[in-house]
Amino acid sequence: MAVTLQRSLLPRTLPEQSALEVAHRYLPAQAGVGGDWFDVIPLPGTRVALVVGDVVGHGLHAAATMGRLRTVVHNFCALDLAADELLGHLDELVAHIDETETADEESEGITGATCLFAIYDPVSGRCSIARAGHPGPALVHPDGIVTFPEVPVSPPLGLGSGLPVETAELHLSEGSRLALYTDGLIEARDRDIDTGLGLLHTALAHPGQTPEQACQAVLDALLSDRPGDGIALLVAQTRLLDPDRVAYWDVPADPASLGPIRATCARRLEAWGLDEIAFSTELILSELVTNAIRYGSDPIRLRLLHDRDSLICEVADGSSTSPHLRRAATTDEGGRGLFLVAHYARRWGTRYTPRGKVIWSERSLDAAPAELDATMADLLLDQWDEPML
Repeated sequence: MAVTLQRSLLPRTLPEQSALEVAHRYLPAQAGVGGDWFDVIPLPGTRVALVVGDVVGHGLHAAATMGRLRTVVHNFCALDLAADELLGHLDELVAHIDETETADEESEGITGATCLFAIYDPVSGRCSIARAGHPGPALVHPDGIVTFPEVPVSPPLGLGSGLPVETAELHLSEGSRLALYTDGLIEARDRDIDTGLGLLHTALAHPGQTPEQACQAVLDALLSDRPGDGIALLVAQTRLLDPDRVAYWDVPADPASLGPIRATCARRLEAWGLDEIAFSTELILSELVTNAIRYGSDPIRLRLLHDRDSLICEVADGSSTSPHLRRAATTDEGGRGLFLVAHYARRWGTRYTPRGKVIWSERSLDAAPAELDATMADLLLDQWDEPML
């Protein structure tokens, strides 16, 4: 029952994304199912989150607790939190669960869980990593050199007492491999941690390994016949988004700038061969840029990302005020712009930055909605060209 529950709660297939090539392994302990888990979660802006966690103990309780934590991490990722913020909220939640559930004598609580959370951005090549009581990652450079980056460690989940979580910022070259794992991989009864890290170093120190080959090499080098603890291993090889598929524009805080910006974006879409979605994309960026000019603050910046199967439009500004979708009454003069964004975008949302926010929308290129005819599109676009008081 525990094995069935554990495997049903772990990812059965990894999501499609273009930022990383990922391979994974999960092996339960010989003594029983533990709380080891992993996940790969696509984020807006072509970014990807990598997660590895561990819950102390074995059996049904550990497996169920792992499933609860994995679900919570997915929900927090929907808010697009930074790595340190996500682990901070996860720590508070685990502490709250422990406090409420341990009052029941039959409940075991969650104390002892660990987690490592990383966000990789294929546009910049930067990776933000935070960890709570969890072993740090191994980094394999394209030439095969293996390092263990210094990532500040916070207490295990539920024991942080509200202390801030620190992060490490890494710049990863294309073709680098990041190995995330639980402590069952490097710890064993017949060897200490340093020996385990040495074996891991040797297994990974081979240029040209694929993530699948790296996973197998690691297990061959470190796996004992009867592992005393469960093992979760995630190896991710980095890719970079082609610079020709990224476009930036600084936007003056002047309504008159909207027309030229829209025309420039239209030319870029034509260069990318995306003429079929040009009208609706202009509607989306017109609404997002207009909102930034009207309600945001400098600096305002527009970015287009042409990913493998999507077009992403991002507008950043220096304000933390976020727009909200609402139903406009028939007598309202405005309030319909975000409705159009929601209609033509596969998804849209807001993420906050240290200096403001980013409003983004993502359009699918595989099954794009039918385009407006040119006359109707021009009529709708004209509403953003009117002078604003």
